[in-house]
Amino acid sequence: MRILIVTHVVRKNDGQGRVNYEIVLAALAAGHSVTLLAAEAAPELVEHPRVRLVRVARSRLPTRLVQYQMFALRCSAWIRAHRNEFDVVHVNGFIAWARADVNAVHFVHDGWYRCGFYPFRFLRSFYHAYQVLYTRLNIACEKWSFRHSEVIVPVSQKVAREVHALNVGAARVQVIHNGVDPDEFGPGGAERARFGLPQAPFMLLFAGDLRMSRKNLDTVLHALVHTSAQVHLAVAGILHNSPYPALVEKLGLAGRVHFTDMVMDMPALMRSVDAFVFPSRYEPMGLVLLEALSVGLPVITVRTAGGAEVIGHDSGIVLDDPDDAVALAAAIMRVAGDPDYARRLGQRAREVARGLSWQAMAERYLTVYEQVHAGHLERTLPPACATEPVKL
Repeated sequence: MRILIVTHVVRKNDGQGRVNYEIVLAALAAGHSVTLLAAEAAPELVEHPRVRLVRVARSRLPTRLVQYQMFALRCSAWIRAHRNEFDVVHVNGFIAWARADVNAVHFVHDGWYRCGFYPFRFLRSFYHAYQVLYTRLNIACEKWSFRHSEVIVPVSQKVAREVHALNVGAARVQVIHNGVDPDEFGPGGAERARFGLPQAPFMLLFAGDLRMSRKNLDTVLHALVHTSAQVHLAVAGILHNSPYPALVEKLGLAGRVHFTDMVMDMPALMRSVDAFVFPSRYEPMGLVLLEALSVGLPVITVRTAGGAEVIGHDSGIVLDDPDDAVALAAAIMRVAGDPDYARRLGQRAREVARGLSWQAMAERYLTVYEQVHAGHLERTLPPACATEPVKL
């Protein structure tokens, strides 16, 4: 097959980019050719003889709202000019004003807007007004994109429900969970000193964007106040413009919370802690949660996090309310206070993660491609003609 993938970035250290990266590898292994319509792609992919990168220049105009629309317009023009060169066109959410065969949905702005935790109000400030306009425009664009895509591929059942809420029929939807590398994210020795972490305490890990409330570090910090002093927290994420160091000081947690800033070797950091806490207020399907499962960490999360749907009662703790600091504290102490229970959770978590490998994910995408391509061939073949016996 001749495959076109349209996305902003295709590389390993990017969530959506990693998904597309693994799809490209699987497509090449299966003998297909791939064209990437993107701003950036990993050099090892671009160097492959069956990969072509059509680089889409990023706009320098102000605001992401305008930049993304410019990207979409440039992609649309190219797709219209070259559509007949491809057997399958794969887009990622709204990324172009063009029809697509496969649309992988990593985030639904309508779901975020209506989830009950959306923090912005139009009349509160100019920044809030911009965020509301940005979200509402993306909702309209995504609705258009879903209507003009043949197959919709949500990354979780949670995302699938949000897609269905936009009047997308179930027959057009095929859920494919994101993946993880069980070898890269596997159990191993701790390296706490490398990350500036103390050796003795029970160490939790939180990883995510530290500039926004959606990931919910604030509830983790309030929960930590209600736990034993022997429970510490490592926080991985970019600290620039983050409000959370000030909150740590205010709560009197300076000696128990350890900010690592951005960590490039996340597998090593995960192997250096005892449990992973992830009460995200809204999450489609966080890769970091799957990575923690793969390392064999006991995971404490919430139902509003898309990845929670793969966790059973024997492979992690899933709470109902992301803002219930008391319940979160109790869950933390249950894991911290019972090493045997924590070990059982981690062992089962590792087994769950093995069934969610990148290879399994990518092969499911290729199956969808083949189904779409077969449908195209059926529609282009002339109808079979009934033959009459020849009279001599």
